[in-house]
Amino acid sequence: MMPQIQKSAQPKLQQYLGNADFHLNTRNQSPEHQLPHREPIKHILIGSTQVVTSTIHHLHIVGYASVGDWSPLLPTANSDEVMSILIRQILM
Repeated sequence: MMPQIQKSAQPKLQQYLGNADFHLNTRNQSPEHQLPHREPIKHILIGSTQVVTSTIHHLHIVGYASVGDWSPLLPTANSDEVMSILIRQILM
């Protein structure tokens, strides 16, 4: 038996589902019953190594993104800065 998810948590969880392959017959369903489409959102963190790493870990702690979801730290044109990128697919 699967545990039930509180109704208020479902939309948030559904936003961040991976590329799940849903096999649903939507031909006879009205538009409000069809699966919403996904759009990419790109997050870019730019700052010192310490602040970017700290922010990535904070976002992991609050459950937004795993540390491994972010790109490796990449150098920027400024010698004291790095950046990391996260691309997510958000349900619309």
